Amino acid sequence: MFLPYDQGLEHGPRDFFRNPAAADPSYIVRLAVEGGFNGVAMQVGNAEKFYAEHAGQVPLILKLNGRTELPSADAPLSPLNASVGDAVRLGADAVGYTLYVGSARQAEDFAQFRTVRADAEAHGMPIVVWAYPRGSAVQAAGGQDSFYAVDYAARTAAELGADVVKVNFPDPTATTGVPEPYDLEVSTPQAVASVVASAGRALVVFSGGAKASDKAVLTRTREAMDAGATGVIYGRNIWQRDHDESLRFAAQLRDILARYPTVREDPS
Repeated sequence: MFLPYDQGLEHGPRDFFRNPAAADPSYIVRLAVEGGFNGVAMQVGNAEKFYAEHAGQVPLILKLNGRTELPSADAPLSPLNASVGDAVRLGADAVGYTLYVGSARQAEDFAQFRTVRADAEAHGMPIVVWAYPRGSAVQAAGGQDSFYAVDYAARTAAELGADVVKVNFPDPTATTGVPEPYDLEVSTPQAVASVVASAGRALVVFSGGAKASDKAVLTRTREAMDAGATGVIYGRNIWQRDHDESLRFAAQLRDILARYPTVREDPS
């Protein structure tokens, strides 16, 4: 159960309007500790200034790249703003990298990721890949949340060397423009299971996206875990609530996750 906090860069301060306390990075790190999260994901500036006082209390996933939402998303690329060396210096347990699968700038993205992977392997640092289908070509083929796009993104991240793959929940009803054989009817649990299988031996954690109802998030969590996912990575669905409500909801998530084995059988 990971708590991501890279939205301030990706979306700007607007995500903190629901709960102004969440604008303070130290509040988020404390929330990760109090909520029993297995890691908090932050950009380098926040990690340098706010993580040290809680080092050893919750693992750090240092996010190595990011972009703002200001430029057009037709051909996105998430540039590096930190290094694996920074992660080592800050005592991180893993690094995070956003990979835009399907972007017209995908070749640059792949080359950038290759350097990160080489550095991570040299330092024995696991890589969590935010595998996000993005760009105009993706929008023309079902959209970024289509089963086709999410399934392809999970496989791509695994092929390129991700240790953990972070994906959004697939929408099997988004079939406009998708290639065969994805233009067929499948249930959400079937689509989720396919995404997990496509990642092979890479672990899979599902993202929550924008804040949804408790029932929807808890249902998705059960579907993910039933399909063989390793866990979840929920940000806005946690810290856009007030403090006590955040902890209550985190406890509900922990109760669900505790029902599943911590070690999965090798799918191969």
